[in-house]
Amino acid sequence: MYRQGDVLIVPVDEEALPEHVPGRPGLPRDARGRMVLALGEVTGHAHAVVGPGKLVREAGPFGPMLLHLPDGGRVVHEEHAAIPLPRGWYRVVRQREYVPGAVRIVAD
Repeated sequence: MYRQGDVLIVPVDEEALPEHVPGRPGLPRDARGRMVLALGEVTGHAHAVVGPGKLVREAGPFGPMLLHLPDGGRVVHEEHAAIPLPRGWYRVVRQREYVPGAVRIVAD
């Protein structure tokens, strides 16, 4: 497992992926060519992955994001050290916080 700030990145065996995920198109990259895992609403900084691959979001507001890195990649952020990731599939989890009566994604 890998953690950078409020983002957790968990390796996933390809056999454990839902059948529809490998064939789905990835989310668009940002203007800098990065796959953005989480964007800081306050600072504008981003937890992002550079390198070849795709980021797939499952349905729902808390649906997981699945990251495929066929050649590996790096997680980067303006305020954290870069984290190298080996090739493979990953589940990306945003930290959540409990608010009485609700659950919400942590705002950076």
